Amino acid sequence: MITHEEYIKANVVVESLINEVDDSTPQDSEIMKKFLAASDIVEAYEEIHFPVGLPSLTDVIRLRMSEMKLKNKDLALLLGTTPSRISEYLNGKRDITLNIAKTIHRKLNIDSDIILNG
Repeated sequence: MITHEEYIKANVVVESLINEVDDSTPQDSEIMKKFLAASDIVEAYEEIHFPVGLPSLTDVIRLRMSEMKLKNKDLALLLGTTPSRISEYLNGKRDITLNIAKTIHRKLNIDSDIILNG
């Protein structure tokens, strides 16, 4: 288990080396080894203490609606359903059907992992 102190120290190393390494830095060089070891510690600690999961499907749909400047009725037309059904989906009152999920993936370009975990 990585301690908070180890995490802080690793962050300091990463910050100090970030501008000294790039894709052309040999993987077996001491500086790259030090950088990769520190970044592995930071990553492992953050995965445990600051996990980032997938966003909710409704949040992604709302974001996409905003990006595409769609209202519920516009989205309903795009997905081949009714505005009231869209409202039920967005408010969690109804589960999204497989056909609507496929259409969301295709028409809104939303990652299938988000849809499946939605």
